[in-house]
Amino acid sequence: MFENDAVILFQGDSITDCGRSRLRNNGLGSGYVRMIAGALKKAAPDAGIRVLNRGISGNRAIDLVERWQKDCIDLQPDYLSILIGVNDTWRAFDSNDYTADVTFKARCRTILEETLKKTQAKIILLSPFLLDVNEKVTKMREDLSGKQRAVGELAQEYAAKWLDLDAVFAQACTTAPPTEFSLDGVHPTAKGHALIAAEWLKAWDVHLTAEV
Repeated sequence: MFENDAVILFQGDSITDCGRSRLRNNGLGSGYVRMIAGALKKAAPDAGIRVLNRGISGNRAIDLVERWQKDCIDLQPDYLSILIGVNDTWRAFDSNDYTADVTFKARCRTILEETLKKTQAKIILLSPFLLDVNEKVTKMREDLSGKQRAVGELAQEYAAKWLDLDAVFAQACTTAPPTEFSLDGVHPTAKGHALIAAEWLKAWDVHLTAEV
């Protein structure tokens, strides 16, 4: 379990955002962040753990770089969770706006360096993922694989935790169709979010049930 009064910050794109409030810190959206917060609150109601969601729909790594001071450093988290990368791939397919793997990795490195220099946060990096619901989505793997590899390499380089969500979903899809976890291959269903939440908690050796 996390220590009393710990601040846990979640960063990323729409998968993290998931309709969160821009006005209230406790408006965590309807996805995996809310599920994690609920599990922690239920397990330790008096621990004073604060969960913050600063995911923004549509964000790419460059967007995190540009808002990192306000949306991370100024918040001084004790724990930081980052899930980014699928939009760096998606924009290459829907807008012809390509982000090279080396550029993506450099941008992620920038936010990691800033975090380690200016906070005491323990970091977990979540691999961007796709679920193979159709050929169009599967084709995006040609680009996403380099981003996934970059996240794994950075986790190793900076001794951060790494949660390979693509592998998690691939394993889950051996016993259920991918559409149970995501209808469009990118945005999780409630069941998909619950799986992320459960694996995130497990990565910190917190064995709790995340409720949908």
